[in-house]
Amino acid sequence: MEAAIASPGTDRIAFDDFLKVDIRVGEVVRAEPFPEARKPAYKLTIDFGPDIGIKRSSAQITRHYTLDQLTGRKVAAVVNFPPRQIGPFMSEVLTLGFPDADGEVVLVGVDRDAMIGGRLF
Repeated sequence: MEAAIASPGTDRIAFDDFLKVDIRVGEVVRAEPFPEARKPAYKLTIDFGPDIGIKRSSAQITRHYTLDQLTGRKVAAVVNFPPRQIGPFMSEVLTLGFPDADGEVVLVGVDRDAMIGGRLF
């Protein structure tokens, strides 16, 4: 995960720019090891509902999450970035998280029963 480029709150964007980033809630239907990754990571298969479907993501979240903890978990992801090749794996969405005090990823949580495929607003 890369650090923020600008200081917090200094580079303002228009609301229309924010709307270009399509962030949706999905449910992890499968989590697998990703031993070929350069940094410890998992391969996630995420269901975003009938409009977007099933997408895959590579996520460097091994420090705080086990494979068993991920299946059935709701996550937030950017679904309109182009796919990105990560070693032998094609990552189709960017699963979102924040850094903890050590810079390790903590997933963005959904604390209620949000609709699968629902868009962040």
